[in-house]
Amino acid sequence: MANSKVAPVRKIMRRLGSFSLVGTVAFVVDVSLFNVLASTVLTDSPITAKVASVAAATAVSWIGSRYLTFRSTRGRSIRSETLLFALTNVVGLLIATGCLFVSHYLLGFDSQFADNISGNVVGVAAGNVFRYFAYRYIVFTTAEERAARTAAKETAAEQDRVSDSPVEASPAGDSPATGGAVKESV
Repeated sequence: MANSKVAPVRKIMRRLGSFSLVGTVAFVVDVSLFNVLASTVLTDSPITAKVASVAAATAVSWIGSRYLTFRSTRGRSIRSETLLFALTNVVGLLIATGCLFVSHYLLGFDSQFADNISGNVVGVAAGNVFRYFAYRYIVFTTAEERAARTAAKETAAEQDRVSDSPVEASPAGDSPATGGAVKESV
């Protein structure tokens, strides 16, 4: 009995470990490329450097996510999966560059160190939380998982429709809410 409760936790922990490993490799690609670009050819364009580094890291992340972390939950065509993965990473990129933009341009923290903290620590951490849940529940899902979610949504919508329908009083003035036998006062 106890083993049946431990198995799902182990599965989640393995997935989080794999996600972390893939994320670490992608993070190293992202940070390394960002720093190379920001200190050489894109010295005046930290946002462009971040976009380029995230694009390269996204390619690394897609390969690792598809073939390692979420290999057992893939259920979409490669085209659909790639599109959803790309869209998810655009949002992740917006989170990271949003943090960098606020720090660099609005708060005036424009040193290389500050850009790294805002874009590569705060932005990447926030983006990774979003990405994990998006990958797990949107991008890499089986047809059965999607069907179960659709069925659950339909059941909830049906329950909402039933509970929102007006309650009709019986012709004798009985109240369904009190179990009947309530007489109307004149």
